[in-house]
Amino acid sequence: MTANNTRILVLVTAILAAAMFRLLPHPANFSPIAAIALFGGAHLPRRTLGFVAPFGALLLSDAVLGFYPGISLVYLAVAITVLIGWVISSRRSVLQVAGGALASSVLFFVLSNFGTWLMMDMYPKSAAGLVACYAAAIPFFQNTVAGDLFFAGLLFGGFALLERAVPILRERPVAATA
Repeated sequence: MTANNTRILVLVTAILAAAMFRLLPHPANFSPIAAIALFGGAHLPRRTLGFVAPFGALLLSDAVLGFYPGISLVYLAVAITVLIGWVISSRRSVLQVAGGALASSVLFFVLSNFGTWLMMDMYPKSAAGLVACYAAAIPFFQNTVAGDLFFAGLLFGGFALLERAVPILRERPVAATA
């Protein structure tokens, strides 16, 4: 197995392991999914794999937890979070990762609650109903932020420590082609 394949295998294993946390009892919205998408986008060298790994983890856990109206906007938030991971991939610092995690928290809040308002019958389909939906979701936002920061720290920090300890996992420069 090449060094690059070993690195990819470890990255995907970390993503799947983090996804398992979603199946354990946890506070509402304290989830690894955004961190998985951010991590996959930032670390996986093949852009398609950057989407496939987080979406695979999300689909597997949703198959167990169940699907619901508005989930398509959650998946959109995950896709955009992978793109945020691409943006920070060349300069993965604590500040960049924290900023990406916070951006994904806000993105998830905006899109998922819009989906709840739009596709469920919990709120009137009016500006007042939309505001009520967002207001009702505010108490859950702190768990979203805490989960995104915790799991991003765990994934990015844990993998950085692993790279230091296991040299074969370090990124290799891509050779230029003529």
